[in-house]
Amino acid sequence: MSFSTFPLPSAHPLAGYGWDAGWETEFAPYAAQGLLPGRVVRVDRGQCDVVTPDGTVRADTEFVVPRDPMKVVCTGDWVAVDPDGGDPRYVRTLLPRRTAFVRSTSSKRSEGQILAANVDHAVVAVSLGGELDLGRVERFLALAWESGAQPVVVLTKADLVPDPVGLSYLVEDVETTAPGVTVLTVSAHDGTGLDVLVALVGGGTSVLLGQSGAGKSSLANALLGADVMGVQATRDVDGKGRHTTTTRNLLTLPGGGVLIDTPGLRGVGLWDAETGVGQVFAEIEELAGRCRFHDCAHESEPGCAVLAALETGELSVRRLDSYRKLVRENQWIVAKTDARLRAEIRKDWKRKGAEGRAAMEA
Repeated sequence: MSFSTFPLPSAHPLAGYGWDAGWETEFAPYAAQGLLPGRVVRVDRGQCDVVTPDGTVRADTEFVVPRDPMKVVCTGDWVAVDPDGGDPRYVRTLLPRRTAFVRSTSSKRSEGQILAANVDHAVVAVSLGGELDLGRVERFLALAWESGAQPVVVLTKADLVPDPVGLSYLVEDVETTAPGVTVLTVSAHDGTGLDVLVALVGGGTSVLLGQSGAGKSSLANALLGADVMGVQATRDVDGKGRHTTTTRNLLTLPGGGVLIDTPGLRGVGLWDAETGVGQVFAEIEELAGRCRFHDCAHESEPGCAVLAALETGELSVRRLDSYRKLVRENQWIVAKTDARLRAEIRKDWKRKGAEGRAAMEA
């Protein structure tokens, strides 16, 4: 079956996986070569499962293994694969990504790791079964905004907070932490809020993110309408979960749309997320624009609008501390791969150190 036999994207067998006129245009040169379009639904040890007009095929990634880890094949990628007849079949190229959710790896090699590609919604699952870690929510949101996707925070296990007043306070805390982001309360156990979430993810591709024990697998099953993903209980001693999902899988939703489920993330390091951090802390960025000095560090400078907001209570200490932490972390990870920026940061540290010593002497 040739790609050229599908003149209209709506009639294309991959339409349910997100195929549209834009991808059709991108793929045109490869269609002329007789290659098939496909979307990667799973990657495993140098091979991947790709859904094509001919069905799902197993393909080797030998020809698309670059030195840059940011360009490796990832779940959600659109690719060009060999037509039927080759054994093995190969992925010949990746189509340019529209969005990519990236975090830094835990290794010492300063590498980014792509968790999902071509995503429209980044659904951050946060469990109400334990104490809210607002700093972790901010970290996820910074990466989500940076990816180019629209973030959504889903507070799972809402049935564990039967008090509506207490639940409203928790939602308010998260909404303050996530300006411009939709915050939903959902229970996969009794179905609370699922209809709103189903409608939201019903169009486009959504990636489900969160740490182990956040209820992602239960939420995925509820969205899929079947027990597709295994579920394990969280540990009573600390409320943490076990890794139920071990690979990133792309699945079609019965009401429309596509879901990429991911393993629980214990570590969520930033990766060149300056824009994302600025969006999460939009109110601090706005205040910073009112400071007397354009390079204000918001520490002790006169005319600092950020510190003034801190004194009046307009801005919380926790929020400012979190902002400073993520800004420093992002600068550090970027500096590890940029010698010029590394030198500039070192120079700035020395300048601030000299100013501090002079202030102490004065």
